[in-house]
Amino acid sequence: MKYVSTRGSAPSLDFAGVTLAGLASDGGLYVPAQWPRFTHDEIAAMRGLPYSELAARVMQPFVGDCLTPERLRELTAKAYGRFAHAAVTPLTQLDERQWLLELFHGPTLAFKDVALQLLGLLFEEFLAREDGSLTIVGATSGDTGSAAIDAVAGLDRVEIFMLHPKGRVSDVQRRQMTTVRAPNVHNIAIDGSFDDAQAMVKRIFADRDVTDTHRIGAVNSINWARLMAQVVYYFWSALRLGAPARQVAFSVPTGNFGDVFAGYVAARVGLPVERLIVATNVNDILHRALSRGDYSVGNVTPTAAPSMDIQVSSNFERLLFDLEGRDGSVTGARMKWFEQMGKMVLSSDLRKKAAFFASVRADADEMAGAMRWANENCGQIIDPHTAIGLHGALHSEIPADVPVVTLATAHPAKFRDAVEQATGVRPSLPARVGSLFDREERLETLPGTYDAIRDHVLATAAR
Repeated sequence: MKYVSTRGSAPSLDFAGVTLAGLASDGGLYVPAQWPRFTHDEIAAMRGLPYSELAARVMQPFVGDCLTPERLRELTAKAYGRFAHAAVTPLTQLDERQWLLELFHGPTLAFKDVALQLLGLLFEEFLAREDGSLTIVGATSGDTGSAAIDAVAGLDRVEIFMLHPKGRVSDVQRRQMTTVRAPNVHNIAIDGSFDDAQAMVKRIFADRDVTDTHRIGAVNSINWARLMAQVVYYFWSALRLGAPARQVAFSVPTGNFGDVFAGYVAARVGLPVERLIVATNVNDILHRALSRGDYSVGNVTPTAAPSMDIQVSSNFERLLFDLEGRDGSVTGARMKWFEQMGKMVLSSDLRKKAAFFASVRADADEMAGAMRWANENCGQIIDPHTAIGLHGALHSEIPADVPVVTLATAHPAKFRDAVEQATGVRPSLPARVGSLFDREERLETLPGTYDAIRDHVLATAAR
């Protein structure tokens, strides 16, 4: 399996190469040179497999000969052995057609664990082969940071610098990052938004002053390996609801489009997905793009769903590349224009090609209403992000015989204040989190300027 850049001019790489590279050298994102395809019978044969076995089966075509099937199974068994639920990502039924896919049973209580527990092991595996090291620079709107830090803390060959927007993540999210004492972990709070942090991370990959001395890697969903691991839980849930003999729809709370694109990949490789619902909060660039063709950057509005407070959705570039004929020169020119102008227009023809996606926008009242609906009608306490997904599921025109799965992306205790305000219930942190609020925090607070971040990385990172 070879991987190509969405912008067409970076060298093609194998799976190990794209895992360690993260962002392509031309600024694009790596995708498979061609999509593998599972047959109806191959998908049917996956029914009943334990999660780690299913993960190895789904991911093997993407891995190619970089890992033997036996070694991949060993890694998936280790990655998912740390989850608090035997099913890893269990399904919960809400009513006759609405379901929740609980993705928060990992060590940091968010869906990012499903991918990042494996990604940390892949880093270790591939770096050991070449006796190399990796300096990870990442940005988080809340959950990626804690999940990535947990996955790589204490690794000898990996050092991680994680940027988060100061004051725009929940107290639980922040402490899950800043109370980790491993010497290879560096937390940075910046004055600015997640989009500012994400732009700095992408800029570092193109900065020769940094890349000449450090091998820079990525844990954000710009890294293909992370996105690949997220494809698995679409298979897992759909198989339990009747696939491949039955279609399933998914509603995905999203900001950076990575989780939604993983569902698109699942469909591309053969899973019978009826529709993907892109559920956004008031930072609704994806809803505007899919419904009106308006992909333009506005100001980020802080909300009770901070992981979705994003205006530039990096993974949308992967979708554009696929819809426009996989021509890197076309996508590269489009993205260069967007980076200069802060906007692009999606033609009606392009939106027709994207009709597989529905989109729904939820404001604060609608988000709170979905939390109350889940509690009062189903006895389920959900977090604000999941509530936005559930609002999308309840307000989309999906055929009545198609089950709808909302991705429950975070444990409600990560957003205790917002949940309590909406439902009157203050959720407790699971015991496995430990004494999170008794631990000392460690972080740097820096200006939201690229020079400040670059200089800090260069001054701090081991050589």
